Amino acid sequence: MPDRILLPLIVASALFMENLDSTVLSTALPAIAADFGVSPLYLKLALTSYLLALAIFIPASGWLADRFGARLVFRLAIATFTIGSIWCGLSESIAELVAARIVQGLGGSMMVPVGRLIVLRSVEKHELVGSLAWLTIPALIGPLMGPPVGGFITTFFDWRWIFWINVPVGILGLILATLYVPDIRGEGVGAFDTRGFLLSGLGLAFFMSGSTILGLDLMPAAYVIAMLVAGALLLAGYVVYSRSAPNPIIDLTLFRIPTFWISTMGTMLFRVGVGATPFLLPLLLQVGFGMTPFRSGMITFSAAIGAVVMKFIATPILWLYGFRAVLVTNAIISAVFVSIPAAFTMTTPIWIMVGVLLAGGFSRSLQFTSVSALAFADIETRQLSKATAITSVAQQLALTIGISVGATVVQIASIGQEAITAEAFAPAFIVVGLIVVASVFFFLRLTPDAGHQVSRHRRYAPDAVTVMRER
Repeated sequence: MPDRILLPLIVASALFMENLDSTVLSTALPAIAADFGVSPLYLKLALTSYLLALAIFIPASGWLADRFGARLVFRLAIATFTIGSIWCGLSESIAELVAARIVQGLGGSMMVPVGRLIVLRSVEKHELVGSLAWLTIPALIGPLMGPPVGGFITTFFDWRWIFWINVPVGILGLILATLYVPDIRGEGVGAFDTRGFLLSGLGLAFFMSGSTILGLDLMPAAYVIAMLVAGALLLAGYVVYSRSAPNPIIDLTLFRIPTFWISTMGTMLFRVGVGATPFLLPLLLQVGFGMTPFRSGMITFSAAIGAVVMKFIATPILWLYGFRAVLVTNAIISAVFVSIPAAFTMTTPIWIMVGVLLAGGFSRSLQFTSVSALAFADIETRQLSKATAITSVAQQLALTIGISVGATVVQIASIGQEAITAEAFAPAFIVVGLIVVASVFFFLRLTPDAGHQVSRHRRYAPDAVTVMRER
């Protein structure tokens, strides 16, 4: 099996574990909340604490991989994530679950970006879209299995088992990484940027923590605002510092590359909207409509089916239309499908819900595959570790904001109500859909030939037909 297929599949074992974990957890949130005796909205702490750890430590992952070798760091990351999963399953309170999720996040902060870096450094640019598709197909099996598996375990067994199923997957990933992943290292690795790590890490920690706590009444509003302001000031301080730093941990000069800047910022807005859906939908179905976790999971997993199907046709779609046309049009389509659940009621036929989620999963997956390839279209090999760190941090920041926005809108819509009702979710789906639409304004800035060396768009790559036949 060629490396352009084998390595993505190995790395995908780690992505499978992470995605299975997150989708299973989303389905089980109401049951965990009931077990701990708190509102389901408080369980967003379990989701965002993981994303917080990712955002803080991801910038260091590229330097660690360059300095100590991608294979060693990748294996260490899988082991850390697996240990964190075991601890999650043993947790007896929200505080303990949040702490365990932070350990998982520490492992995930190295596991996913370093795995992606291994693939990016092992394939040619014209093979990038195809390799990224192979990378994400097994990873999408996690979201495919997550809702029904999580619903089944939570309904008929104990929610703690949703974390322990990561253990055999983690062991398999360690074995495959040891046998097949090359020991890729960076050239001319400089000293670790400790000052930059502290400024960016603390800035992200304060800002994301403030966003997460906002509206939960866990501390006075003045403290929450102070956290947000402190985070913003620290991040601004990092921006100033990075301009004169010899080897900044987050290289902001990469934003001078148009395709990288536009794809990263557009994707952030897109993920803010889309990232709220896996949090909101299970709550709507279980808390709003009174479904069991198993029935809810059997409905929501249809989105992952659409995502898997899309991976097989992303390459020809980009070849036919190019990045700009695909990203602009598909962002609008995705926004529509993100917003449609606002119209769901207890009498909405299941087949309509499944159809909407299936089509929505297809369009979102096309967007993610396209922007993932475009972001690295004009990045040089020596810049890959820094570019991977930036895109990964942006992704986690966007997901955290998305979950917080969705939860906050639901909470505002529930003011005056004794409990959360189905009607409280409609405004949240509309708001996050509008945020997805806003990403179009970035993608419109792309030139028609943007990233054509990766998409092999037929209008700008004369040999594209030959390339397509070879694939």
